[in-house]
Amino acid sequence: MGQALVSALFAARSRISAGIWLIVRDTQAAEDIFQATSVKALTKGGPFTSQAQLFSWVQVTARHAAIDWLRRRKSECVVLEGEVLDLLEEQAAKAAVHVLEGARVDALRDCLEAIPARSREMLELRYFEGRSCEEVADVFDLKLAAVYQRLSRLHRALKECIERRIAGGMATLNPHPEVP
Repeated sequence: MGQALVSALFAARSRISAGIWLIVRDTQAAEDIFQATSVKALTKGGPFTSQAQLFSWVQVTARHAAIDWLRRRKSECVVLEGEVLDLLEEQAAKAAVHVLEGARVDALRDCLEAIPARSREMLELRYFEGRSCEEVADVFDLKLAAVYQRLSRLHRALKECIERRIAGGMATLNPHPEVP
């Protein structure tokens, strides 16, 4: 997940750095802590199974690093109360979910582009035009059971493709559920 991890971190860089800045109130220190946390995620963070897990780990680690930075400096900065920091973490976690949902939509779009045109056409008729499975069967001159089976295979293939892309892989969808 090395390259995907780096990409995810730097895509969320401004949000993560802003959370650090709220604690340290020093732009350069926030940037240094972000970079150190990113390196730590790459070298010692362990295997991350999702972007949400990565962002959660990074936020907690960066928060601790920021508080340690303040202690080392014995700064006279006003440190936010623990309850406020917890609320900020909760909001950051919600933002991470939005980032993940955006990643899911992007992955779905990529996966849909990777499937054969006739399979995509079947999905468009069924879900975008709202046609019944019977109508789709008529358009493709197939039996109703065949339409159900092909749609089921397409759902499964899209789900697997999205999961691979979200997990950081750039694997493409296996076009096995092609409609003849």
